Amino acid sequence: MGTVRKTITLTDQQNSWIKAQIDAGRYTNDSEYIRDLIRREHERSAEIEAIRTALIEGEASGEPRAFDAAAFKQKMLAAHG
Repeated sequence: MGTVRKTITLTDQQNSWIKAQIDAGRYTNDSEYIRDLIRREHERSAEIEAIRTALIEGEASGEPRAFDAAAFKQKMLAAHG
């Protein structure tokens, strides 16, 4: 995988936060920290997209039906003891 060098600008507070994460041993350098943030954001975006897709599928599945919790519990008890 190729790499690209980027230059970013941070506030003093942001820079201090990154340095604290490195000093705490969570990361070895600034780049590792930034790459981890990007990976986590990528994962979070994928999770949000999966939820959106499930919601759309649920909305498209038709009108809701009544749910009888007591009957469901009885059915589960009969099937699984």
